[in-house]
Amino acid sequence: MGIGAAVVTVVVWTAFIVIARASAGRSLTPFDITFARILGAGVVLLPWGAWLVAQARRGGEHAAGSLFGLSPLPLRITAVIGALAGVGYAMLAYAGFFFAPAAHASVLMPGSLPLWTALLAAWVLRDRITPLRAVGLALIVAGDLLVGGRSLLHAFDEGSEMWKGDLLFMSAAFSWACYSVLARKHRLDAVRATIALTVFAVMTYVPVYALLALAGWVRSNIGTAPWGEFAFQMLFQGVGSVVVSGIAFTRMIQYFGPVRSTMITALVPGLSALGAVVFLGEPLYWNLMAGLLLVTAGILFGVQRAPAATSPPLAATRGGASGA
Repeated sequence: MGIGAAVVTVVVWTAFIVIARASAGRSLTPFDITFARILGAGVVLLPWGAWLVAQARRGGEHAAGSLFGLSPLPLRITAVIGALAGVGYAMLAYAGFFFAPAAHASVLMPGSLPLWTALLAAWVLRDRITPLRAVGLALIVAGDLLVGGRSLLHAFDEGSEMWKGDLLFMSAAFSWACYSVLARKHRLDAVRATIALTVFAVMTYVPVYALLALAGWVRSNIGTAPWGEFAFQMLFQGVGSVVVSGIAFTRMIQYFGPVRSTMITALVPGLSALGAVVFLGEPLYWNLMAGLLLVTAGILFGVQRAPAATSPPLAATRGGASGA
């Protein structure tokens, strides 16, 4: 079970990056994909949340749950993690794929997550950054700069828009890191946190975006895109990236422990970049390869002796991912 969960987690995280980039060249807009992701996850998680709340109330916890009995967490924490990980992360990540290639995302999102999480944990939770972890974070920063630095330097060149995607990927990782630190601070259960953030996203993003799209105030291709494409995004981005990878990662943590699990997920940057080369025909220049190697080394090096600072956030975050 543990080995199978590890394989599922790595495959889904890798496929998330490759498929999201491939989707950028098709019919749906980034906000359409976010809409499909939230709907797909909601179909599975809203009934699950209602069941958990009902069970708690039957057990005597009459004040359990929020948002009409669908979220198993209190309203305040539901709203905060929902805004960060349910809506914000998805919108930022999917928008980034429309400007930058998957090779950039494969480094900047999973590579930046430990960096942002460590810095936020040091500030909010007063976690100490050990020398070993500092070396790992330095390697991650160097890898990120190798990948995104060139496009950022050419930010004002005519026709260049990769820098926008790089910044969006970094912002998505920062949004997820904020959620990670909050999940650790409040000791949130991975499954309940995933359900709560999905319930918030369904009740806020879905109706607002639907009204804006119907009124013509935002561009949406849901009405003209093939229904098969939309259904696929609901299935993979919602059920796969949010539900399946969340459960699989939680099971992997139980089997391998946080340190070994984090080392296993360090495979994602390299595999997703190679997947983009194989399946999308994207070039893999020397700076991208060097960036992948530095980020992967930084992740592995940074978790060697201080798992407490990064492992619990990762366990909690991918309870909601992912992103995936």
